[in-house]
Amino acid sequence: MALSVTQGFDLFLKQLTPRAGEREAKTRHRSSVEASLRAASFGVLWFRETGSFTHGTGVRGHCDVDLLVSIKAARPASSETALEWVKSALKSSFPYTEVVIRRPTVQVRFASGAETWEVLPGFVTYRGGATSVYDIPGAARGWMDSAPTAHLDYVNEVNERRAVAGGAKALARLAKAWKYYNKVPVSSFYLEMRAAQHMAGEPSFVPVWDICRLLEKLDSHQLADMNDPVGKAGRFAACSSEATRREALSKLSTAATRARKALDAYQKEDHVTAFTYLDLLFASRFPSRWQS
Repeated sequence: MALSVTQGFDLFLKQLTPRAGEREAKTRHRSSVEASLRAASFGVLWFRETGSFTHGTGVRGHCDVDLLVSIKAARPASSETALEWVKSALKSSFPYTEVVIRRPTVQVRFASGAETWEVLPGFVTYRGGATSVYDIPGAARGWMDSAPTAHLDYVNEVNERRAVAGGAKALARLAKAWKYYNKVPVSSFYLEMRAAQHMAGEPSFVPVWDICRLLEKLDSHQLADMNDPVGKAGRFAACSSEATRREALSKLSTAATRARKALDAYQKEDHVTAFTYLDLLFASRFPSRWQS
């Protein structure tokens, strides 16, 4: 059976969605991670799970567990100090597990990375009024604002628009799949917020159109820092350094060209060419047009 482009995207999105058991397998160490941090001298106010699992935008096989730890101690001048606090606490509890700083988080790589926790130190502020706003380590250095509940609410609100019908999260998943499969050094959170921002202004969701337009937008503004769409935090950086930004832009330019060629072929009803460029776009992971 020959698939249409629309059917190809439907199948691809199903393949990208994490399996039901993946989340459970990734969270086996939750109690021990939290206990380790609660025992640390800096003190903990609360924990909040963030990231793609919570947002419903994860890609199968690429979902780490993201945990924001609200630290009771006063915020140090250097964000590196806060990351070292968290790393030291976790390393003392898991001496035989790899624990490394990968800004803006500390990664705990259980089972040689098969279950990876990304722990983000945060210091609650009162800048957001009723909305919790945290100071968290920046992607490259210093501190930045984060309002995780407000950002999740924004993604959900756009995603639940009747015209879009789940398109914001689907587009975010497609953008993240492009990132993971092509090893693009760009922030998943940045891609998710850009996808939601794009869909907020669209009358409907058509995957072949919207992934092309999103990639072209990202390319046209050269992965510029993004203003917080909910106005609760500061600007979001796409990459952790200028070097990674240059690498990401090179891959983005190629991706935008391939997505445009796929869209042009789709409009001409040239399904063979469209599938060829979609497969190139997603590093040979897009479904074959011919299904048995």
